[in-house]
Amino acid sequence: MEVQETRVQTDRVLTVPNILSMARLAGVPLFLWLILRPEFGGPKSDGWALLLLALSGVSDYLDGKLARRWNQISSLGRILDPAADRLYILSTLAGLTWREILPLWLTAVILLRELVLLVMVGVLRRHGYPPPQVNFLGKAATFNLMYAFPLLLLSDGSGLVHTTAAIFGWAFAGWGTTLYWWAGTLYVVQVRRLVRADATAD
Repeated sequence: MEVQETRVQTDRVLTVPNILSMARLAGVPLFLWLILRPEFGGPKSDGWALLLLALSGVSDYLDGKLARRWNQISSLGRILDPAADRLYILSTLAGLTWREILPLWLTAVILLRELVLLVMVGVLRRHGYPPPQVNFLGKAATFNLMYAFPLLLLSDGSGLVHTTAAIFGWAFAGWGTTLYWWAGTLYVVQVRRLVRADATAD
């Protein structure tokens, strides 16, 4: 009976963790609009963008914690959570690159990793495997980048606060990008092992 109850919970869609993830996803276009407002003649809204990004970070922490505590880990949640993380990273990359806060080469390095991972997911699906679960390194990389981007956005100005934000922002960006590629490399190794195991079994 307990096993059946757990299975029903993991199949549910409208759980608190999933609602938090959906809210984070809904905030992505608003966040991008807030960042890009000055580029289209609107007022600077970096403060609101930073607040929204901070709230998304809190919800990212809560949805995973609540899913485990309340036994509400679901298949949908496993898709929504990393999707929201990636969309926030991509939208922030787009906004900060457009505003020339981030150099194009750094954006290209991060996007190339996403492309490699997309190819690996395609390989896994071709062999009948689901996408790889987010590992600790991947989460650590995401957290570093989610710290880096608000700080780099805050660095867009002059003065002690902006200079300090730039120093810490670039530090987090360097750590996050390195961990991002490290986690991606581990995914590639994992995919290669699975494909080789299938070839050996055949």
